[in-house]
Amino acid sequence: MTQLDPNWQSDALDLSLEYADQTIAVRGGYHRTDEGEHNEAIFTTSSYVYKNAADAADHFNGNKKGNVYSRHTNPTVRAFERRLAALEEGERCVATASGMGAILTMCLAYLQAGDHLLAAKQLFGSSVALFDTYFKAFGVEVSYVDCFDNDAWQNAMQPNTKVLYCESPSNPLAQIADLSFLSRLAHDHDALLIVDNCFATPAIQKPLMLGADVVLHSASKYIDGQGRVLGGALVGNNELMEKAFGVVRTGGISLSPFNAWVLLKGLETLSLRMKAHCENANQIAKFLHSHPKVSKVHFSGLPDHPSHDIAKRQHTALKNVQGGAFGAIIGFEVADQAAAWHVIDSTNMISITNNLGDAKSTITHPATTTHFRMTPEARIEAGVSEGLIRFSVGLEDVDDIIADLKRGLDTLA
Repeated sequence: MTQLDPNWQSDALDLSLEYADQTIAVRGGYHRTDEGEHNEAIFTTSSYVYKNAADAADHFNGNKKGNVYSRHTNPTVRAFERRLAALEEGERCVATASGMGAILTMCLAYLQAGDHLLAAKQLFGSSVALFDTYFKAFGVEVSYVDCFDNDAWQNAMQPNTKVLYCESPSNPLAQIADLSFLSRLAHDHDALLIVDNCFATPAIQKPLMLGADVVLHSASKYIDGQGRVLGGALVGNNELMEKAFGVVRTGGISLSPFNAWVLLKGLETLSLRMKAHCENANQIAKFLHSHPKVSKVHFSGLPDHPSHDIAKRQHTALKNVQGGAFGAIIGFEVADQAAAWHVIDSTNMISITNNLGDAKSTITHPATTTHFRMTPEARIEAGVSEGLIRFSVGLEDVDDIIADLKRGLDTLA
């Protein structure tokens, strides 16, 4: 029987008492040290000291469960992992250095040469580059379907399909996949469903409760919430997370203790921020929908959006949001690239940056930034037109945000 190291005691918060998400976000996952600190400590250490040689050996060979080396065991990182796992209602979380680090970990943990990865077309451009440039070269077969087309998913399944992967909502069009359907499809074929929950966060949507096997995050976005640090994470059951942990431990795709501490602070206010983000986004989407220079708005909170009903069914974690919780990423289209750049360049307050999920509103032109490495044909397949603008709705006064967008939209020819 493994001896429990006193440094790895259970959570300070007894999760069996079924606390609400906001309480877990503030207090879950952290074990207070003998110093009695009220705020979580940052353990900026690369290694750990043992009582004697036998104690060190027991830690390294697994007879004692405890800290070994901060590349894969660090108390601050562990607190973040425990807290996020509790919020996602998963058994375990494995943190990584970035969101792309989490996607790389996913591929290395759950795919091998000869396997088939079936992914949504609507993905962040770097994800497509990782799959097509590297994992195809390593012998993994990759194909893509529209995230919202259930028939396409079903028709693309192969005997060697091992992973179904999607973002829902997606980047940059905030399109919605039917996660309950995809989980059944995956499990009928002995495959895994892995969902990037970056845009919704566990404050709005809990994919594991909808049947997903693994939830993936770029914690650099809403989990941090202020654009300060990079981080990523995977959440799932113990067996799947042990495979992911092996990749991080061996490959060094590790989250730093300082970044983990910042992300812990971000989780404390996640639900509060997401409520405000969503309420601002609902008003801004209506404004854009009614503007004569906007040809199309991609936002599932609009009643005429094709995935509006699915979004309502899946985005149920956050309560009492005026207009509903549909996230805060809006894609909207104007005539062409010149028009899109005019709208972006006419803003005074909004930050022109590829980041999202920030307290500050941000705006970018995906075709020439986040998705520029994709071929023109692939961008068209993903719905990334030359006139598409991605807008991440921040926490400024909503009237000020609308006024800033109007500067460019009202002056389009």
